[in-house]
Amino acid sequence: MTDARLRVVVVDDEALARSVLREYLANVPDIDVIAECANGFEAVKAVAELQPDLMFLDVQMPKLDGFEVLELVGRDVAVVFVTAYDQYALRAFDVHAVDYLVKPFNEERFAAALQRVRERLGRGDKVPVQEIADAAKPRQGSSGRILVRDGPRVHVLPVEKIDYVQAQDDYVSFRCEGKDYLKDQTLAQVEAALDPEKFVRIHRSYVLNVDRLARVELDSRENRIAILADGRRLPVSRAGYKRLSSLLAE
Repeated sequence: MTDARLRVVVVDDEALARSVLREYLANVPDIDVIAECANGFEAVKAVAELQPDLMFLDVQMPKLDGFEVLELVGRDVAVVFVTAYDQYALRAFDVHAVDYLVKPFNEERFAAALQRVRERLGRGDKVPVQEIADAAKPRQGSSGRILVRDGPRVHVLPVEKIDYVQAQDDYVSFRCEGKDYLKDQTLAQVEAALDPEKFVRIHRSYVLNVDRLARVELDSRENRIAILADGRRLPVSRAGYKRLSSLLAE
């Protein structure tokens, strides 16, 4: 990687911040800036379509912040985070030895971060995506939306419109408004992000939105089945039935 040109994407909602990075990058002979993005949705699209080697990624952006972009692009690209001071982010970046720049930064600091990126790329190091996102974002209660990447597109699923979540091998599938959306995530991670007063693990493979539950029945083998308002049938384990009964009794 050290002998190859680096293909770089710059992501920041502030035009001035993008111009500063563009100026510094222009002074590095083996770098090609292949895209500039003014928001997180553009960044996800650029990574999917252009497959850059490196992304300079602003943390604080409206609509889709840097951590959400990181979650969506996964391990597809090396990242240097750019941030106005944020204690949660900086602590997480330090713990995971991820490169970051604190605004305002000078060209010397930029060069040092770029050198560390080259070293990481040379070693083949991967960004610990989920660990950084979990550690860096301050806890703000349950998520009000789920973001799912579909190639260059990002689907924003309002949590209240999700019927259930199903584990499928290394993915989870969100059933939302009559469609299924696959995401590279564990069911445990999804469960932890959802409101425990609305969503309950009814089976090792299913998390249910209790607002969608019509009733629970026994099948011919005496297994419990959750019948949803739309007629869908989901299995309910013994432990899941206890959790469901406890939640409904509150």
